[in-house]
Amino acid sequence: MPKIRLMVIDDSLFFRTFLTQRVGRDPTIEIIGSFGDPVEASRNIQALKPDVIALDMEMPRMRGDEFLRTVLPKHPSVKAIVISALSGNVFDAMHAGAIDFVGKPGSAPGYDEAKFVQDIIQKIKIASTAHTHTHADFARARPAAKPTMPAARPSVSGATSKSLIAIGASTGGTEAIIEVVKKFPANTPGVVIVQHMPPVFTKMYAERVDRICAMKVKEAKNADRVERGTILIAPGGDEQMYVRQDANGYYVYITPGAKVSGHCPSVDVMFDSVAKIAGRNAVGVILTGMGADGAKGLTDMKKAGAHTIGQDEESCVVYGMPMEAFKRGGVSEQLTLTAIGDAVLRRFSGR
Repeated sequence: MPKIRLMVIDDSLFFRTFLTQRVGRDPTIEIIGSFGDPVEASRNIQALKPDVIALDMEMPRMRGDEFLRTVLPKHPSVKAIVISALSGNVFDAMHAGAIDFVGKPGSAPGYDEAKFVQDIIQKIKIASTAHTHTHADFARARPAAKPTMPAARPSVSGATSKSLIAIGASTGGTEAIIEVVKKFPANTPGVVIVQHMPPVFTKMYAERVDRICAMKVKEAKNADRVERGTILIAPGGDEQMYVRQDANGYYVYITPGAKVSGHCPSVDVMFDSVAKIAGRNAVGVILTGMGADGAKGLTDMKKAGAHTIGQDEESCVVYGMPMEAFKRGGVSEQLTLTAIGDAVLRRFSGR
């Protein structure tokens, strides 16, 4: 099997050398070029023919997200991952077409060099097989101001105090989630989300989504209420998020826990808790992502009477999690990404 051809773009000679030496040890990856200048790198893509590009965000002459917007579309077979310091700018890169990102050392407490390198290698391998046709879809401009009510959308007049929406995603999910929730009006039933993401980045991501959609969005904290008009995103790190119920309705219980289905927070953990307390009052959505996290939980939700939606293969960046849920019989309907938001709202339309 041919090796994955990797190009590295970073203005730090130290970091380029580090990546070349450490990632280059993997027998499935070949470093075919290392550049400190994205402009120079762009001139060599045609000749070097990389499969994947690993690049920084903050670089002289051209930012990483500018490179992704202006250079990557000219080479549609090339995928990209971003390796950047702690900054909300990584989401600009995801919006511009990057498959995934890794925080540079120092972006999170408890730096583990071996894990950092392994994360990069894993994301390079995932990116090499990811779909790229979604770049153009995700690169469309979004409203700069928070809308009050999307036009011509199904109403949520049929929702009750027990209605609940649960969404899980991984690779490619930061943009896919936005594509879904930007269609929700401000009075949509409470939404809980698990998106696989490193610590700290979940707070920045929640702030970004909050600026785009009509609902209020925040990184979840223990005991936050799940209520109309609010989206809660599980914090990245070593805690699991459950949905529980008391006399006043739903709330989230967040507690340290071991990985489940390979992840913490885990989509399976959240979906399973929603299945137990919300049953037929819930809608579950599983979006693009590598692996099987969420497949069991979504199946449990469907068995409990919830309506479940899986993203279809064509619109996924990585058709892993939705595929596993579909294979297990956990998907009530499989839809293209752009149709999912309206499909969720129709469950609460009162018709």
